[in-house]
Amino acid sequence: MTELALILSVILFVLGLAGIVLPVLPGIILIYAGMLLYGIMTQFTTLDANFFLLQGLVVLLASSLDFIATAVGTKRFGGSKNAVWGAVIGILLGLLLFGPFGIILGSFLGAVIAEILLGKNMNNAIRSGFGTLIGIVGATALKIFIGVLMIIAFFFAI
Repeated sequence: MTELALILSVILFVLGLAGIVLPVLPGIILIYAGMLLYGIMTQFTTLDANFFLLQGLVVLLASSLDFIATAVGTKRFGGSKNAVWGAVIGILLGLLLFGPFGIILGSFLGAVIAEILLGKNMNNAIRSGFGTLIGIVGATALKIFIGVLMIIAFFFAI
């Protein structure tokens, strides 16, 4: 049973890492689900509540990275607070209207539109939009790092 649990967990880990890059899959959540599945299938013999609580907190942090990094990237490239809010709203609307790939398009357009509405010139607006893209790329890289650390922690714990 332990071998089957480990195989299924590794499959979820691989899907989770792929999901971090391909926003069609909930990456970090799949990694956590792999750990939880292993715990359930092995009756939590090697993984305790503290492990799952800590990993759950990491999942919450990683899940908020898209929003945080978008805001930081927008501000770093000269965007106003309204551009940050435009980018965050753009992420949500982009996700609803265009699916997972709308995160990228929505954040960029949200920041650009917010800056144009504030009366900034097109170059500054596009620069703010570019900052959101940098933020999303940075968040993705950080989430890959976090996902790998989660998996390493899992293998050390079992």
